[in-house]
Formats: sequence, structure tokens, C-alpha cells
Amino acid sequence: MLEEAKGVKTGRFAPSPTGRMHLGNVFTALVSWLSVRNAGGRWILRIEDLDPQRSRREYASLIEDDLHWLGLDWDEGGLSDNGPAAPYSQSLRSEFYAAALERLRGTGLTYPCTCRRADIMATQAPHQSDGRIIYAGTCRPSASPPFDVGAESCPHAVRLYVPDEVINFQDGVFGRQECNLADHCGDFVLRRADGAWAYQLAVVVDDAAMGVTEVVRGCDLLLSTAQQLYLYRLLGVPAPAYAHVPLLCNAAGQRLSKRDASMSMDELRKHYSPERLIGRLAFLAGLVADASPRSAESLIGSFEIRGIPAVSALTV
Repeated sequence: MLEEAKGVKTGRFAPSPTGRMHLGNVFTALVSWLSVRNAGGRWILRIEDLDPQRSRREYASLIEDDLHWLGLDWDEGGLSDNGPAAPYSQSLRSEFYAAALERLRGTGLTYPCTCRRADIMATQAPHQSDGRIIYAGTCRPSASPPFDVGAESCPHAVRLYVPDEVINFQDGVFGRQECNLADHCGDFVLRRADGAWAYQLAVVVDDAAMGVTEVVRGCDLLLSTAQQLYLYRLLGVPAPAYAHVPLLCNAAGQRLSKRDASMSMDELRKHYSPERLIGRLAFLAGLVADASPRSAESLIGSFEIRGIPAVSALTV
């Protein structure tokens, strides 16, 4: 971790520049920003542009403009790469992920995988009701780890073996959590066959390198926490605290997405002031008693993450 970060609460907002932000993205950013500002800490803006086909620099610029408009300033990062952990765009951080992958290979827990997604989908039904597919271990070496994989075929993905082990952690919103790695995650990909870096590896490497001590994100990523804590342990770096906030849904009960034009910042800025949006989100988060217009700065002193409802979704 960075020397400057020791003893200082450090949060981050890490949007993907694949479209205009929607109100759900703003909700997560606001909670993260308030948590850090309430503690006198630092807030990082990281651009998670691992998907080269969908990521656009113009979307990243619009994200920055929207955050400025909302009054959510950041101390490091963004497109200017201001800060000691630069670069802050994941598309420019491949060397860091490669170094971490080599360290993980040294544990003897990685192996090449030539399975296509269609193969994986065909071998196992979706897990529970959320559509997740748990890898069946088709390419996993027959011997117990550490693996001696020898020469690796090409093209191939690189997978990480996970043990039959329960990971426990305390979530800032949802409380005590436990997840069995083998049952709920399965061996997961670190690098895809096309050379693209997997989210799980990239986010751990970046949060550790940037000295992040608290991760606030949507509860759709709650189960990812166990995989990431496992990676932190294997890489020998401290893990941050986690707080997963409810997702926002429209009146029809559908989760907000970048395809929901009516809730995009492009449309919202035409009809609402920053204070009206912030006031509404603060009310949904249980931070205030009503949805009166408020600035983000006015909420700093009274922020309590424990007031956020421990539910999977809130209706806007």
C-alpha cells in the first residue's frame, strides 16, 4: 500500500466508461464519497475500462463532468492521472496485472483452461436462481495442488483453483457474511483466452496498489467479495473493508441500467438540480428524514453507513 495512505480512510469510485451514468451509479458514488469525507479521508476516481470494445474516453469525460456537477470531488485519479498510483485507467495497468498473475502462478494454484463459455454453460445448470454458472473443473489438473502444468496450450484462459473453504467477512451494510468458495464461486478466471484481464484480478491489484481501505459498491457484487479476499490472501496484501449498497430499481421493479435512458444523467440533468437528486438519494439511503433538496457537502457531518437499508433493491 502507498505510504501516504497509512492511517487515512481511502475510498474509490470505479465506473466503467461504457455509457452515461445512471442514478444507481450516482447512489453508489454518493455513499462512497460521504463515507470518506465524513472521516476526512481521500477519494479516488478510477476508470475501469478493461473492455476495449465498449469503453470510450468520451464516456469517461462525461462521468467526470457529472461528478463535478453533483459536487462529488475526488482527490486522485480520473483522466488526468493525478496522484501517486497513476495510471488510474485500467487499460493502462496491464503490467501490474501481469506481475500479480506471475505471483499467483508461483503458488501452484493456477492452470490453463481451454473451455469455451458455451462448453461451461452446457455442463451445469445456473446456480440457484441468479444465473451464475459455477465452473465444473473440466480443465483442472487431476492431481491436487500445487499444480505442475508444464507447457501451456494457446490460446487459453488462466484459472485459479479455489478450495472447499468458507470465507467470512463483515459487510458495512449487510453485516456478517459467509461464502463457500467451491460452492458459490468455483475456480475463476484471472486472464481470458483473448488476453483480457478479469475483473476479479484487476480490482484487487488496483485497490491494493492505490491504498484503498474501504470499498462501497452495489450489492450485486456481494458474492465477489469472497473471491477477492482469497486473492488478497494469496498475494499477501491487506484487504479493504466492504459495504454493499442496495441497487436502484424503476417503478416496474427493473434494475437501473445504462440502457434506461430516463434515469441516465443525460436526461436527469435536463429536469433536476444537483440538490434535488442528492436529496432524493440521501432519503433512499436512510440518511435524512425527507427528500428535500440538499447538497452533498451538507450531508457529510451526519453520515452513518449503518443507516442504509440492508435490502437488495430500492425503488426510485
